[in-house]
Amino acid sequence: MKHWQLNKEECGIAVAVLDRAGESTNSLSAEVMAEFAQILDQLELYPPKGLIVRSAKAAGFIAGADIGEFSQLDTPEKGRALVARGWDLFNRLAAVKYSTLALVRGHCLGGGLELALACRYILAVDEPGTKMALPEVMLGIFPGWGGMLRLPQRVGPAAALDMMLTGKGIDAKRAKKMGLADDCVPPRVMEMAARQLLLSKQPRRPLPFVQKLLAGPLKGVVANGARKQVAKKARPEHYPAPYAIIDLWQKHDGNALAAPAVVDRIIQSPTAKNLLRVFRLQERLKGFGKDSDFAAKHVHVIGAGVMGGDIAAWCALRGLTVTLQDQNLERIAPAIKRADALFRKKLREPLKVRAAFDRLIPDPTGAGVAHADVVIEAIFENVEAKHALFRSLEPRMKPGAILASNTSSLKLEDLRTVLAQPQRLVGIHFFNPVAMMPLVEVIEADRADPAVVRAACAFVKQIDKLPLPVKSAPGFLVNAVLAPYMLAAMRAVDEGIAPETVDEAMLAFGMPMGPIELADTVGLDIAMAAGKQLADGAEAPRCLLQRVEQGQLGKKSGQGFYAWAQGRAQKGSAGAVPAGLAEKLVQPLIARTQALVDGGVVADGELADAGVIFGTGFAPFTGGPLHYREK
Repeated sequence: MKHWQLNKEECGIAVAVLDRAGESTNSLSAEVMAEFAQILDQLELYPPKGLIVRSAKAAGFIAGADIGEFSQLDTPEKGRALVARGWDLFNRLAAVKYSTLALVRGHCLGGGLELALACRYILAVDEPGTKMALPEVMLGIFPGWGGMLRLPQRVGPAAALDMMLTGKGIDAKRAKKMGLADDCVPPRVMEMAARQLLLSKQPRRPLPFVQKLLAGPLKGVVANGARKQVAKKARPEHYPAPYAIIDLWQKHDGNALAAPAVVDRIIQSPTAKNLLRVFRLQERLKGFGKDSDFAAKHVHVIGAGVMGGDIAAWCALRGLTVTLQDQNLERIAPAIKRADALFRKKLREPLKVRAAFDRLIPDPTGAGVAHADVVIEAIFENVEAKHALFRSLEPRMKPGAILASNTSSLKLEDLRTVLAQPQRLVGIHFFNPVAMMPLVEVIEADRADPAVVRAACAFVKQIDKLPLPVKSAPGFLVNAVLAPYMLAAMRAVDEGIAPETVDEAMLAFGMPMGPIELADTVGLDIAMAAGKQLADGAEAPRCLLQRVEQGQLGKKSGQGFYAWAQGRAQKGSAGAVPAGLAEKLVQPLIARTQALVDGGVVADGELADAGVIFGTGFAPFTGGPLHYREK
C-alpha cells in the first residue's frame, strides 16, 4: 500500500500506521480511505487480537479530510458520495469483532477524530501538540462521518454540541476528563499503555444518568438551547452549518445521509465555498516565514501599556522568555495583572500558569535587551521619543536580533534614520485585543533587508499569529481600510440615523461588531487622531467632534456614542434599517482595499482579503471584501 503499513506483532496485535505519501501531515483522501478499507478486508479474513491505528507523522495523528477534494464537489451526487464514503467506512470499523484503539499523538481533527471515535478505545498522548477537535463548522460544513453520532455518545450531548458548534479543540488531559479519551499518558509509556488498554476488555465509561436523559427524552430541550446559543453569534442566512448540525443530531441521530436535502444545501452553499477560500487564505498566511530558520527564545518589549503589556503576555503564554520594560515597576504592574488573567483563562492548570508567569520578567532597567532575539518597541506614537529609544537600544542589541516597532501610524522610514543599521528595523503591528486578534502586519520599509522581514514573519508564526507582509504606508492595510468605513458610519449618524441603526445594519451584513460600537471600543480620541491621518483630509464628522470636545471618549470614559456599564454598550432599539445602508457603508472599505492592492501596499487581492478578514473580522462567509464585490 502507498499510504498505510500494516504490521502484525507476535502477540497477535495488528498495527495500522498512516504515513500519507508526499505530505507532511496525514489527511483522509479518497485513496487513503480506500486503502484503509483494504486493511479491514485483510483483518476480516485473519482477525487479530486487536488493532491499533496510529500515525507515522511527527506533525500528528490525522488533520482531517483532504480539503483539496472539497473543491471538486460540484454536484449534489459528489457531495453525498463523500459523506457516504466516511460514514460507511467508519461504521464498518466500529462494528468489527476485535478490539480497536486509536493512539492519538498531536493533532486529531475532523475526519481524524471521527476515525478515532469509531475505535473502541482512544488513548491520548499528554504533550502540548495533542489537540482533538471537530472544526468542520469553521468550513461551513458538518462532521458527516460519524462524529455527530458518536461524540454525543461518548461525552454527552451538551459537551459534544459545544465542540461541534464552535470547532474548538481540547487537549489530552481535558479529553480524558470529559470521557472523550479513555486514558491520557506521557509519550514514554504510550506503546505499553496502548497494548494494555487494547487487550484489557475494559468497558467504556458509561454516560451519567442525566446525560442519558439529555440524549434521549430531553433531546429537544438540548437542541433548542443550542439553537439559542448559536443564534447569539451566527445568523442562519450567513452560517447555516451549525443549525444543520443541531437538526441532524436531533432528528437523524447524526446520520446526514438520512437528510440528503440538508447535505446538498450545506455542501453547495456559498458560505461553505467562501469559508473554504478563507481556510486556504489562512494557510497562505501561515506560509510566510517558512523559508527562514529564525527562532526566538527571548523577547524584550519596551512599553508596558495595553499593547506592549499584552504583546509581552502573549509571547510568554506561547513559551518564550520575555522581559518587559517601562519607567518603573508601578507602570509594569497593570500589565502583569492582565497577564495573570490571560494565563488563568488559557492555561487553567496552576503549574502551567506559574511557568508562564516565571517567563514574564519585569525589567525596568532594560537589562534584557542584550539577551533578546527580538526587541519590540511599543511606546507612544512620537518620532522623537522613538528616535531616542532606538539610539540607546541599537548598541546593546546582539547581532542578528530583530528590532521591531509596533507603531500603527508612523512611517518606518522616518523612525530608522537614527540607526547605524537602518535595514534591521521592521514593523510588527499587533491588533487590540492581542490575545483575540489572529493577524499581525509585518511592515517592510523601502530598501528593507528581505531576510529580516522573513525572520519577522517566522517570529509571528512562532507565537501562533498570522503574518501578513505589507509595505510601509499610512495605516498599512487594516487601519487604512477601517478609516473610510468608520468615517462613512459616522457621516450616517450626522445625517440623523441612530448609532444603533448603523450598527444593526452592519451586524446584519455579518460584521462581528458595529462600526459605532467599534469606535467607542477603540476610543473616540484615537479614532479622531487616526481619522486626521487616514481620511485624506476629510473633515471630522460632527458627532465625533462634539463627543471628543465633551470628554466622551467611549468605553474607557464610560460614555461615547453609547453609555457603557460592566464593559457593555447600553444600546437602545435599532429600529428599521434603511434599505441599502450596509452596502453604502461597506463601499468605502472595499474601494480602499482595492486602492491598496493597486498601490502595492499588499501584494495581491487574495492577501488583502485575508488581511481584512483576520484583521477586522470582515464577514468571513463573504470570502473577503474584494471577493464579495465580484459576486
